[in-house]
Amino acid sequence: MCLAVLFTAFTITGCNGKANKTKAKSNDSVEAESTPDSTIYGACGDGTTMNIVQLITDAGDSIDFELPQTDDGTEAVLGGLLAGDRLAVIAGGTQDGMKVAKKVINLTTLQGKWTSLDKNFEILEGGTVKSNVQAEKNPWTSWKILNGQLLLNRDTFNIDRLGGDSLYLENREGIFVYTRQK
Repeated sequence: MCLAVLFTAFTITGCNGKANKTKAKSNDSVEAESTPDSTIYGACGDGTTMNIVQLITDAGDSIDFELPQTDDGTEAVLGGLLAGDRLAVIAGGTQDGMKVAKKVINLTTLQGKWTSLDKNFEILEGGTVKSNVQAEKNPWTSWKILNGQLLLNRDTFNIDRLGGDSLYLENREGIFVYTRQK
C-alpha cells in the first residue's frame, strides 16, 4: 500500500513538471491552435474606392468596409488595393451602420521574394515559405495571417509597412526591413 502511494506521488509530480514545461511559450508567438482567426479572406472587388473596400469573400458574398481615417500615421491598408487581388480584412466594428475595416492586408503584394542582410525568403501562395539560403539555421517554411498579424512558422510579426518594394515587420525584438528581390 505504501509503495502504491509513493508511486502515485512520483507519477503526479513527474506529470506536473512536464505540463509546466510544455505550457511555457514565447511572448512573441501566437498559439495558432487555440487562437480563433477573425480574418475575412477574399478578393478585392470592382466596387472598391478610396474610402470603401469591396471584399468578395471566399464564400462568394460581397461585403463593403469603410476605411478609417487615421491621424496617427498608421496605415489601414497594407499593400494597396487592386481589383482581383487577394485580401485579408480584419473587421473593426461598425460606424454609422457600415462595417469598418480595422486593417486590410493585400496578400498578393505580400507574396514574392524578400531579402535583408541576414534573411532571403519567398512567400508563396498557399502558406508556403521557401528559404533561398541553404545554410540558414531556422528557415521559415510556412506563413499565414492570424488576426492581422503575420505568422512565419511560429514567429509572430505586425506588418508595419507593405509596398511593392518594401516590407517592414515588427515584433518585440525590433523592426525588420526587407526589400523585394526581382
